[in-house]
Amino acid sequence: MGDLLATLYPWTLSLHIIAVLTWMAGIFYLPRLFVYHAERVGQGGDTDELFQTMEYKLFKYIMNPSLIAVWVFGLTLVLTPGIVDWSAVWPYTKGASVIAMTWFHHWLGWRRKDFAAGTNTRTGRTYRMMNELPTLLMLVIVVSVVVKF
Repeated sequence: MGDLLATLYPWTLSLHIIAVLTWMAGIFYLPRLFVYHAERVGQGGDTDELFQTMEYKLFKYIMNPSLIAVWVFGLTLVLTPGIVDWSAVWPYTKGASVIAMTWFHHWLGWRRKDFAAGTNTRTGRTYRMMNELPTLLMLVIVVSVVVKF
């Protein structure tokens, strides 16, 4: 099994990076949609319906499959012999950050459901501030993987 994973490593890494890019695009874009939805769109009406459709499709058809692919290919990389040095700190900082990013993904899903139910109570400012979290997590993840401290 280890030989197969080692042989497939370049493909697994490529698919993992592609999945991360698509997931992060959604992670950054959905809160921006929420900002405009909260600040510029009232409940009900065509614009509210349009925003809900965009938010739903981004989350369901881009973000959710990307999240699954990130985890599948990421765990495959973890299982590939010789890739992770478990005596270093970086696998743990990356792992904790990915778990936090996954929590943020779900937080966005809960907020999307608030908009769909007409019960959003958060302001555009809240969504702007929360949009900084994935940036910080991304910095930790990239530095962890590249520097390997």
